[in-house]
Amino acid sequence: MPEPVRTSRRDFICTTVAGTVALPLFGALAVDDSHAEIVGAKSQVFRVNGCPVHDGELRHVGVDAMLHLLSDNGIKFYKTASSSTLSGPDGLIAADDVVMLKVNSQWKCRGCTNTDMLRGLIHRILDHPDGFRGEVVIFENGQGRPAAFDGIHSDCDEPEYKPFPELDGKVMVNAEQQQVTTIDYLVNTVFAGKPVSAFLMDPHANTWIDANDHTTNGYRRIGEAGTACISYPCFTTKRGNRIELKEGRWTGTGYAQNLKLIHCAILKDHSGDIGMTGAMKIVYGTLSMSDGTSANRHYVDLGSQCARMWTEVRASDLNILDCIWVSYGSMTAGRQHVSGCIGYPPSITSRQNILLAGHDPLAIDYHANKHILLPLGGNSASAHDPDNNPRLVNVYKQAQDTINGAGGIRGKRVHTGDRNIQVISADA
Repeated sequence: MPEPVRTSRRDFICTTVAGTVALPLFGALAVDDSHAEIVGAKSQVFRVNGCPVHDGELRHVGVDAMLHLLSDNGIKFYKTASSSTLSGPDGLIAADDVVMLKVNSQWKCRGCTNTDMLRGLIHRILDHPDGFRGEVVIFENGQGRPAAFDGIHSDCDEPEYKPFPELDGKVMVNAEQQQVTTIDYLVNTVFAGKPVSAFLMDPHANTWIDANDHTTNGYRRIGEAGTACISYPCFTTKRGNRIELKEGRWTGTGYAQNLKLIHCAILKDHSGDIGMTGAMKIVYGTLSMSDGTSANRHYVDLGSQCARMWTEVRASDLNILDCIWVSYGSMTAGRQHVSGCIGYPPSITSRQNILLAGHDPLAIDYHANKHILLPLGGNSASAHDPDNNPRLVNVYKQAQDTINGAGGIRGKRVHTGDRNIQVISADA
């Protein structure tokens, strides 16, 4: 792993200009949605090491460390008229934004987004210095597994967990309190009375709507069914915000752009050509697998299909890759092969206490694969090698060619390869 740029703990908490790391060209990433000329600068991956065991508080030490690291390098979290440690006129989240948090919730145990981390992120959004007046919306499509924000396992719904009868009917999520901290618990208990809601797209995965339908919860296709189409969700939130992910927030007469998208993905092993799942593939829980091209999506056109979601629907405003617990292997349980994607059993899961963030999903995944997942070893290790697994190399090439061919992400090329990536790190 190349030597990363590090921010010391003293500099990390310093609020003066002298305590920051100046990185030209990067600050515009947080706010520049134009199709500017693509530049050849390295992609930047932000890494927080040593996230402590969460203590149940609203704030999450790792999340706070990441927000400060981003801010120290030109990406302010809050959009405000005046500047402070985490805020400024070019900040990410405005006080009246609708903030979409796309999570991984198709699987349970350590296979879903860490909800302690999610709680800390929501807490900071609500803590906007101008007073948060928008809505935080957690959303997912489990593609009929089904995703469950209540975290309950059922053998009949999830055959992958059948070799583990100790899980049947139990709540088990990715948190310190695994049988408590579900997404429903966050929405209905931790943030009760706050503008925080959740929306599962699974019941609407087969509902197709046209461009003039602004009331039905469902999906719109880009492309003809049965061909190389993709799709995106349209739904109305608990607080009445009509989200049509490609276009924005429908006001009744047009589209407002006070819509922000933060991907909250998890790093883990995955069967099939990709070998892993992370920041790029999270979009497979945004589209509907009922749109007619699921076969090619798994896995012939995986790279290009993921990339089209970034270039033709909406690029996220920030990617966070949860590497606190990493399911790194696979195993045979009875007669069944079990992939690490399900986040169980504990024998193929390792606590790494790392968070990654940035704007380039390929760079994040490449770094996570090579420098976090691969070194953990296990019987799936060769599939995690982003330089030598030809299937994974092809997936990345498809995605890279598609995204860069469409103008990159916010005018920046996406990259793989250590020489094309700058890692900027801090300790929590």
